[in-house]
Amino acid sequence: MKAAAVSNPHALSPVHGARSGGPLRVSVVVPTYRRAALLARCLAALVAQRFDPRAYEIIVVDDGHSDETQSVVEALAPNGASPRVRYLRPQDGRRGPAVARNCGWRAAEATLIAFTDDDTVPDCDWLACGEWSLRGGHVAMCGRVHVPVGTPPTDHELMTRGLEEAQFVTANAFVRKSALARIGGFDERFTRAWREDSDLQFRLMREAGAVGRTPEASVTHPVRPEPWGVSLRQQKNAYFDALLYKKHPRLYRQRIRKLPPWHYYLVVLLVAAAPLLLLGGLASAAAACALGALGVVLGIAVARLWRTKRTPAHVAEMLATSALIPFLSVYWRLRGALHFRVLFL
Repeated sequence: MKAAAVSNPHALSPVHGARSGGPLRVSVVVPTYRRAALLARCLAALVAQRFDPRAYEIIVVDDGHSDETQSVVEALAPNGASPRVRYLRPQDGRRGPAVARNCGWRAAEATLIAFTDDDTVPDCDWLACGEWSLRGGHVAMCGRVHVPVGTPPTDHELMTRGLEEAQFVTANAFVRKSALARIGGFDERFTRAWREDSDLQFRLMREAGAVGRTPEASVTHPVRPEPWGVSLRQQKNAYFDALLYKKHPRLYRQRIRKLPPWHYYLVVLLVAAAPLLLLGGLASAAAACALGALGVVLGIAVARLWRTKRTPAHVAEMLATSALIPFLSVYWRLRGALHFRVLFL
């Protein structure tokens, strides 16, 4: 796999004081895409780590080629008690977090790479706990992600809270640079922030060594506000499920999804069958198909509302999006199967 090109790799912006007092022990890689305010919050937590500032660096990889993002990094006043912060851009804009993270770790000077995202707030002991957790034989560790949500949460908040149960997420991960080099880093075909971390985990397990968990290394991941219908846009994630399944079919079924979403396929088939039956003069059968599809859709909506807010606006959104999700999900799943040439449902 080719390394992502870097624009002016020797013109990275050292914002904090010069490194001294021994080699760097940790390089923190933060990919970002036009979220300057969130990045500033993340960087504030990273420079405030209870960790020798001479022993770590922060590498911000700007996938959006944004002057505002660069200004946020450069606004960090140089301080001898702070770590060095570097800014770089992939050669082409908007190539995805996999490319951005590859740019970051390949430019890193330390032997341990810490990954987090621009919308997290790492705990003050995050780096210390992460480094300590890798003193054994593991090649990578995943820390704890805390997602604060409302009571009750929205559907989007509940979905984001799933990060707390994920086995390995690059919002909070520590990986030996030698292990990343051994497997070639992230697969850059994952152009969306979805499944590139699971793929990295599975390849590390298979080709490099043990991957573990360290709950002591914690980051907070506040839920970003999203416009109406965010769940519809998220169905495109299924496209990359197909790629992950092609690469790791057994692990995908064991750890990601044991069975295909048959109820989505059922809705699509029932809706497709109804007009055909009606044209064939089978009005009763067509009505049965339509009612069956409606029943499954209502079941999907009820399941999503079971543990979430029931305000009129949220209920209306759940009903409308639940009617569309099966079609979008099936479309992206089949499109991914065709593109990556894998039997994936």
